[in-house]
Amino acid sequence: MPLSEHEQRMLEQMERALYAEDPKFATALQGSGLRTYTRRRVYQAVAGFLVGIALLMAGMVAQQIWISVVGFLVMLGCAVLAVTGWRKAPKPGEQPPAAAADPAARRQSRQRRSVMDRIEQRWQRRRDEQGQ
Repeated sequence: MPLSEHEQRMLEQMERALYAEDPKFATALQGSGLRTYTRRRVYQAVAGFLVGIALLMAGMVAQQIWISVVGFLVMLGCAVLAVTGWRKAPKPGEQPPAAAADPAARRQSRQRRSVMDRIEQRWQRRRDEQGQ
């Protein structure tokens, strides 16, 4: 449920007051969101990818196949982590998804499922009618 205009103004005033009183604490609170976590995860995955490349090259230089295979697997795993982390990151100014706690979102997904079920039933009925 979105905030009313009055509530938004009050929230902005509270944020400004917090920044005025304790800017260090306010910036610490600002960076603790989901976006920061996913950004950090993507950076870690990129660093792991570079480690995987180094292992791959070291295995080639040392002529040890197993080191190269481990390096490739590290690269693959880190690439998957980076891509999934990047896709899950909320856009700037976007609220993080709270679908698990929101009963309205659950109800909406249930309605979507029922719509899909009805479409599938219609499709099946048409196929059966055309087949006979």
